[in-house]
Amino acid sequence: MLSKETQLAVEKGEMLPLMEEFYTIQGEGFHTGTAAYFIRIGGCDVGCHWCDVKESWNAELHPPTATDTIVDNAAKYADTVVVTGGEPLTWDMSVLTKKLKDKNLKVHIETSGAYPVSGRWDWFCLSPKKTKLPVPEAYALAHELKVIIYNKHDFIFAEEQAAKVNSNAILFLQPEWSKKEEMTPLIVDYVMQNPKWRVSLQTHKYLNIP
Repeated sequence: MLSKETQLAVEKGEMLPLMEEFYTIQGEGFHTGTAAYFIRIGGCDVGCHWCDVKESWNAELHPPTATDTIVDNAAKYADTVVVTGGEPLTWDMSVLTKKLKDKNLKVHIETSGAYPVSGRWDWFCLSPKKTKLPVPEAYALAHELKVIIYNKHDFIFAEEQAAKVNSNAILFLQPEWSKKEEMTPLIVDYVMQNPKWRVSLQTHKYLNIP
């Protein structure tokens, strides 16, 4: 049970339920192949059945950590930070992003967009989920739309989402890892027939890095 003081700090974004943090090579989407420091925030109720970090869902498993500590750790390693989850927008990201920017870091987010947007972002990767669709502001802010393809119906969902994002958003289709052998050829064919889309692969899993 959190103390009232800690609970208040979490609500303000001065502390966040930190699941893990690590320096690695970005594995998917527009920035594939570039170095970045990942901050994974616990807590998510979007509930994707194929989620590969289900241990992130329960925020209570991940102790509230001072935002200053998170920022200081990130600044030691990289000039680009990726905030992911879980679902980071479950929490107020204003304090975290301000402090990261005060260190002259570029700040990216990977989000389902299911919650109101907080924080200031240099790159907004929107990965919408059918179970809890993005808020309108997330579609407007998206630099990148990344749709996970688990079955053939997901191509229809992808087009529905592409119709909602701003006209500058870069569009990606990414096979769900457990279905990659089945879905990757379909994605390749689809992108060739619909070249507004690009293929995204989870290259970090092929490289066996975090």
